[in-house]
Amino acid sequence: MLDHQNRPALPPQIARRRTFAIISHPDAGKTTLTEKFLLFGGAIQMAGQVRAKGEARRTRSDFMKMEQDRGISVSASAMSFEFGPYLFNLVDTPGHSDFSEDTYRTLTAVDAAIMVIDGAKGVESQTRKLFEVCRLRDLPILTFCNKMDRESRDTFEIIDEIQENLAIDVAPVSWPIGVGREFVGCYDLLHDRLELMDRADRNRVAETVKINGLDDPKLAEHIPAELLTKFLEELEMARELLPAFDHQSFLEGHMTPIWFGSAINSFGVKELMTGIGEFGPEPQIQKAAERAILPEETPVTGFVFKVQANMDPRHRDRVAFVRLASGHFERGMKLLHVRSKKTMSVTNPVLFLAADRALAEEAWAGDIIGIPNHGQLRIGDALTEGEALKFTGIPSFAPELLQGVRALDPLKAKHLEKALTQFAEEGAAKVFKPMIGAGYIVGVVGALQFEVLASRIELEYSLPVRFEGSNFTSARWVTGPKTEMDRFINVNKGHIAHDSDGDVVFLTRLQWDIDRVSRDYPGLKLSATKEMMI
Repeated sequence: MLDHQNRPALPPQIARRRTFAIISHPDAGKTTLTEKFLLFGGAIQMAGQVRAKGEARRTRSDFMKMEQDRGISVSASAMSFEFGPYLFNLVDTPGHSDFSEDTYRTLTAVDAAIMVIDGAKGVESQTRKLFEVCRLRDLPILTFCNKMDRESRDTFEIIDEIQENLAIDVAPVSWPIGVGREFVGCYDLLHDRLELMDRADRNRVAETVKINGLDDPKLAEHIPAELLTKFLEELEMARELLPAFDHQSFLEGHMTPIWFGSAINSFGVKELMTGIGEFGPEPQIQKAAERAILPEETPVTGFVFKVQANMDPRHRDRVAFVRLASGHFERGMKLLHVRSKKTMSVTNPVLFLAADRALAEEAWAGDIIGIPNHGQLRIGDALTEGEALKFTGIPSFAPELLQGVRALDPLKAKHLEKALTQFAEEGAAKVFKPMIGAGYIVGVVGALQFEVLASRIELEYSLPVRFEGSNFTSARWVTGPKTEMDRFINVNKGHIAHDSDGDVVFLTRLQWDIDRVSRDYPGLKLSATKEMMI
């Protein structure tokens, strides 16, 4: 590990950046929280709701038609906005497990994560999975316990559950007063303030009362007596039983501060945002295969962690999301695309406000910019000012569900090939071309993805398609010496396919087959993941 102590302070432009993702189980309120962030950051005038009625407008981060119909987020979107002295780069991720691969990759591009937990349900399965990924990367985590204005569980119970299930220390930085209908607000433990919730106007920030310690008579003016007694008891217990917030331990990923609130009522969100600004990590050191890249280095470096196609259905565009790892980027710069060894001139980079975008005249280490291109940039690609770097750790997982696909109009087979290639580059699905027979096999992680793909191919390419069962249930990437590879391919032609990068894939339906290959061909390696690299 590098010695952090002796590093000089970051340049102010880089030091004010906070790049983080929001993770949670579906329906915990992540998209609503994102909206409120944008509202307080001054990026939008009125926050949207996922299930909008009448005047209430749709959320800003779910801009695909499919997302609006279903009320879930299917692709991660990035947003930049200012809050006080800080510049936030927020990445919203799909919570639904069928799209978890997109989320895993997103987490490679951020420095911290906010975990949203539903106060009634506590820690759910998907939260656990995502948390594991954060753990692997030692990401600092801030926790927001949402929906406190509904009937939720006991505060200690929720904290215990997080500690037990996720093996991380929890330090409360705010404490809820009352619950459900009786929920009146929170006490901010770090700044000794009382935050009161306004139920009348959802888009208004709560009233704040400065308190001098817990015996301040002002508390009794704002909190009903029975709630106050209960709150003081709980707080005394919390101070005895739970650790105090330790900034270092949080940065190392061993401790999470927890805020309580209700995103839909705009409550507790501002405190969380202040917390990210005050405690959240500055842009961190990024790892490349050759060396560690410090954010303060002058040369510009960055990597692609996501490709999104057809963000604008009128133009078949593809936008590569790039996390800048170092330097000060200016529009019009010429950068080396390491995989193809070609220089590309970045003339129209964009900053995102979800579906809205603005031209980025400049960007700094820690920022996320979009580079429109026609398919040159893929996930895992590095962009530098000349140095040949390979960024590591961007995973690609073997699909768990495989289906054949064909166009309903047989004359459109070429169009289908084009559409599938594009989705493969986007990382939305794996596309395999079998050695024998016509057609393609599409592999995904969750069944819902087939529906999303079919609807997107029809919408974006006006091409109705049908997915059909295939004989295969698992896919493994095969690597090894050429002679052994050739011998293996000759014997197993019916099971061999190539992915969109041209790599060899072994398709099978039985675990027994995978074991047999490992036994018969000891020189070959069968793998369920492939690093998205050159």
